[in-house]
Amino acid sequence: MKFGEQIKAAAYQEWRYYYLDYDAAKKLLKEGRRPDGKFNDDDEANFVQKLEAELEKVAAFRKIKGDELTRRLQHVESLVKKILGSTHEEDPLRFQAVEDEIIRITVEVNELSKFIRVNYTGFFKILKKHDKHMDYILKPMFNTRLESHPFYKDSFDPIIIRLSKVYDIVRSGGEREKVSSSGAGSQNFVRRTTKYWVHPDNVTEVKCIILKYLPVLLFSAKSGKAPNPAITSIYFDNDQFELYQGRIEKTEGAEAHRIRWYGGMDQTEIFIERKTHREDWTGESSVKERFSIKEKYVNDFIKGTYSMDKAIKKIRERGQKTEKELEDLKTLADDIQQGILKKKLHPMIRTFYNRTAFQLPGDARVRISLDTELTMVREDNYDKKRSGDNWRRMDLGVDYPFTQLDPEDVNHFPYAILEVKLQTQAGAENPKWVEELINSHLVEEVPKFSKFIHGCATLLESHINLLPFWLPQMDKDIKKPSPQGYVSQLTGRPNSPNKSNLDVRVENYISKKESKKALNSHLNDHTEVTIEDQTENTPLLAASEDYDYDSETSRRKLRQKKSFLGKVGDLFRDDGDQSSSTIAGFVGRRGQPPQKKIALPVRIEPKVFFANERTFLSWLHFCTVLGALSVGLLNLGDKVAMISGLIFTVVAILFMLYALFLYQWRAHKIRNRDAGPYDDRFGPTLLVFVLFFALMANFYLKFNQNYG
Repeated sequence: MKFGEQIKAAAYQEWRYYYLDYDAAKKLLKEGRRPDGKFNDDDEANFVQKLEAELEKVAAFRKIKGDELTRRLQHVESLVKKILGSTHEEDPLRFQAVEDEIIRITVEVNELSKFIRVNYTGFFKILKKHDKHMDYILKPMFNTRLESHPFYKDSFDPIIIRLSKVYDIVRSGGEREKVSSSGAGSQNFVRRTTKYWVHPDNVTEVKCIILKYLPVLLFSAKSGKAPNPAITSIYFDNDQFELYQGRIEKTEGAEAHRIRWYGGMDQTEIFIERKTHREDWTGESSVKERFSIKEKYVNDFIKGTYSMDKAIKKIRERGQKTEKELEDLKTLADDIQQGILKKKLHPMIRTFYNRTAFQLPGDARVRISLDTELTMVREDNYDKKRSGDNWRRMDLGVDYPFTQLDPEDVNHFPYAILEVKLQTQAGAENPKWVEELINSHLVEEVPKFSKFIHGCATLLESHINLLPFWLPQMDKDIKKPSPQGYVSQLTGRPNSPNKSNLDVRVENYISKKESKKALNSHLNDHTEVTIEDQTENTPLLAASEDYDYDSETSRRKLRQKKSFLGKVGDLFRDDGDQSSSTIAGFVGRRGQPPQKKIALPVRIEPKVFFANERTFLSWLHFCTVLGALSVGLLNLGDKVAMISGLIFTVVAILFMLYALFLYQWRAHKIRNRDAGPYDDRFGPTLLVFVLFFALMANFYLKFNQNYG
């Protein structure tokens, strides 16, 4: 679809006259050309004047509409306050009119977000088309004009937070339902955490859907300042990337060490955390443990010259924790410090993002967080130019998008990360609205996605040999069109572009994603699959590589890569046993030899280990019977019986050694999640011949004794 048609399809009908007139600007490019295909000065001036007028129109509408929504929200807030202050109970539907207005505001906030993104993209597309065909390079100059009309820079988070507050009051009828947390630790509750990617075009819509059911969870800020949603973490690893390897393979007991702080660089309270992975079959849950420390002590703690004894003493004097809690705190701090020193861990990757969390106060059954502006930054000191001896580099803070950094040191993740945590009673269904959201076209499920793993795989690729399974999908656009027959989660009305403000056009996202059903059942473990290119024996383009879509060579390579990604998707959609799956292909940078491996999800059930043990015990049972027979023959005293007993004793010993070897060999392959095969074609055949030889030898000796 051409971009002009995309704008028309995406346009909110009531605002259709305020969008960039992309077709008119494109027509100027075609009609104003000289016979040689270029512009003259007058044509260039007309084109620039047209773009200036379109920019003024778009920016003015953005400001006017934004101010209007703010005033309408203020009116809603005053109505809610008035209703809550009423001394007598009126119609039980007293909040209905307010809720209708909140829905209208929410929908228009979502549509205004789409309006901004589609127009911003439109300006850059028409500028790219102009600069490609004309002598004048217009983009740098027009960037300055865009900076003077920054209609695309204002965040909708403040208005979303305010909407969340009034929505929460209306949803609860002015009274917050008290939810008991009893039983939260019971085994009757099932906890599940799943991660999704969200395209930037869908972020505001996802937020608007969630706030209809859950309020934004705000944490109080110090000194009366507005809460800062920034979260920064620095992950540690050693030169062998031991922690990275354990996390990507989901090894039992694999750890992740990180230092985290909330807000800006002026924060003095720093959290040191350790995450430990536990396999499902162990019956234990993965745990995250942490403690706080003053920023000025972090360097000494990492070096092992500072202990938490003084801090614990102060906490004890203040009576803030029990003796048991203080003992656990000291044990945790000592364990983490010894782990850092023993494994020679040092800063490796920094992650930064702004988090919006949604949760009912005191009710953790449904908790959803959305991380935007996710950025990974190198913290290692391999080239001696970053943090030096300090635990973090000081040439950046929370000033996204970190334009001051070397491009090789930073990776901007193209999507937002939606994390859904559900806690339901065993056998109970998840909330319907959550199921509709996570099965919609607005999100892309990526189980076990890790910011730390992605940062290492993209910024330190030359130091690692195993890549995450989602990396080959990074060049594949996850944005999907809404299916027909959609009923809006915001309004409860069908999709209709011609209806009024109340019957707004919101895209349908209740379609099921069949391609992720199989992958969802393989959440826990991974296997390694070597990837080599099948098409013309050339390496596939790296995830960070730019494409020239006007180049036939680039288009051909892109088609090759999409073909390969389709094969990867087919593997994820296969409901069969993925442990035996193998893909040929290679993912890496241009010119690299095919040496990287991709960690693909595969589930190893506990019954696999038990089946291996049962096979081993079956072999031992047979060896025991055969051994008993040989002992009986040896004790008879007859010469032939003794020779036969000796032969059967050797066979029994061979069988036992073979069973032990096979058991250990299979257990090793299962533990390492090797792709297989697990069968032994030659061992059983050889043992059959050995047993046949022993029986024939016994028969020959006895026959020769009696008739020879």
